[in-house]
Amino acid sequence: MSSHISNVRPEFDQVIRDIADYVLDYTIQSSLAYETARYCLLDTLGCGLQALDFPACTKLLGPVVPGLTMHLGARVPGTSFELDPVTAAFNIGTIIRWLDFNDTWLAAEWGHPSDNLGGILAVADWLTRNDHPLTMRDVLTAMIKAHEIQGCLALENSFNKVGLDHVVLVKVASTAVVAGLLGLTREQTHSAISLAWVDGQSLRTYRHAPNTGSRKSWAAGDATSRAVRLALIAKTGEMGYPSVLTAKAWGFYDVSFKGQPFHFQRPYSSYVMENVLFKISFPAEFHSQTAVEAAMKLHQQLAAIGKTAADIARVTIRTHEACIRIIDKQGPLNNPADRDHCIQYMVAIPLIFGRLTAEDYEDVVAKDAVWGRRIDQLRARIHCVEDPQYTADYYNPEKRSIANALTVELNNGAVLPEVSVEYPLGHRLRRGDGIPLLMEKFRNNLARRIPEENRQKILALSSDQTQLEATSVSNYVSLYNVTS
Repeated sequence: MSSHISNVRPEFDQVIRDIADYVLDYTIQSSLAYETARYCLLDTLGCGLQALDFPACTKLLGPVVPGLTMHLGARVPGTSFELDPVTAAFNIGTIIRWLDFNDTWLAAEWGHPSDNLGGILAVADWLTRNDHPLTMRDVLTAMIKAHEIQGCLALENSFNKVGLDHVVLVKVASTAVVAGLLGLTREQTHSAISLAWVDGQSLRTYRHAPNTGSRKSWAAGDATSRAVRLALIAKTGEMGYPSVLTAKAWGFYDVSFKGQPFHFQRPYSSYVMENVLFKISFPAEFHSQTAVEAAMKLHQQLAAIGKTAADIARVTIRTHEACIRIIDKQGPLNNPADRDHCIQYMVAIPLIFGRLTAEDYEDVVAKDAVWGRRIDQLRARIHCVEDPQYTADYYNPEKRSIANALTVELNNGAVLPEVSVEYPLGHRLRRGDGIPLLMEKFRNNLARRIPEENRQKILALSSDQTQLEATSVSNYVSLYNVTS
C-alpha cells in the first residue's frame, strides 16, 4: 500500500539558519582575528599577484566575452580589468588559488578559506563604487566569517570521502557572507544558502591520479563566483529550498553524504581565522610543508659531508594518514598541477636543488633532459609510511600539527639522523617566526606587478591595522590597479 508524501513546507534546516544567524547577528570581538585577517588579506592578494606571472593562469582571466567591460565594476588586483562582480569573483578567486600558496585549513576536510576573498572583494569593491560604501574592516569581517563557516563545517565532516571537492564549502561560505554584504533579509539569506547546497557540487576528479589537472587551480574561483551569482539571485526574492539538506531521498544528506547529517565540534565564532595556517616558505600542498622544510635541512647536511642527492639510496617519510591519502604518488606526473600534489616531487626538488619555487613545477624543470631524469629517479626512491601518532596529532584540536619526518639512507649504507618537523612555519604556534617572512613574501609579490608609488602606499596602509580598517574598499583596491 502507498502513503502520501507530505507537501507541508518545513522551516529552513537548522544548519542553514545557524549560518545565517552567524552572518547577520554575530559581532566579532577578537582583535587577534582581525589582526590575522589583515595578514591573510595581504598574503592572499600577494599570491594573486604572483600568479599573474603564469600564462596558464592569465589566459583564463578577463570578461567572459572579450572586450566587454563594466563601468564602475569590480577591479581585479594586478590587472586593468573592470568587470561585473560575478566575473570579477572568478578572476580574483582564480589568481588567489593558482599557485597553491594561500592559507590552508586542515581537519576532516581540507581547504583554503581565503579562496572566499574572490567573492568578498569583488562584491565589496562593486558596492562601494556604486553608492553602497564599505570599508576594509567590512572586508576583514566578511573574511573572518567566511573562514569560520568553511572551517567549522570542515572540522568534523569529510566531503572528500564521498568524492566531493572542498570547494563546496567555499561556495556555501561565500554565498552566506556575500548575502550579508548585499544586505539580504534573513529569509533571502536562508534562500541563498539553500541554493548553494542544492547546486551541483564539484567532484574531486581533477585533484587525483590519473586525472590531476589545472581545474584544481580555478575551481575555487568558480565556486566563489557561483556564490555571488546565487546571492544576487536570492536578492531578487527568488525562493529557497528549506529542507535541501534533510529532505528524504532528495536532500544533500541522502544524495551526496551517504545519509549522514553534518556534525559540529564548536559554535561559530572566530576560531578558524585565529588558527589558520599560512603558507610562507613553499608553494606546496600543505600536508607536505613540513616534509619540504625537513628536506631543505637535509640538503644542507648532505652538502656539509660532501654528498648530493645522487648519493641517496632511499628516503623514508614518516607522516600522517591524510598526507598519504592525498599526495603520496608514484609514476608519471603529467603537468604542474600533478606535481604540486606529489610529496615525492616536492621533497625531491629541495633535496636536489635546495629550493622549491612555483617555477619548479613547470615543464622547463620537470622535463629537462638532465634534471628531469634525476628528479624522477629520486622520486622513485622516496616512500611514505604512516605514523599513527602523527595522524592523531593532526586531528587533535589542541595541536593540529602537520608533522613529517625524513630519514635518508645513502648508497654507501650510511643513514643520516632523522629530521622531524612537527609544525610548519605558517602554524599558529610559529607565528612569531612566520609573520616577518609573510610580510617579506608580500613585499616581493607587490614588486612583481605594482608601481613603486602605489607599492609604498599599500605597504603604509597595510601595516597599520586601524588605518587599513578605516580605508574605503574602493580606495584600497584602486592601489592594486595596473593600467597596462
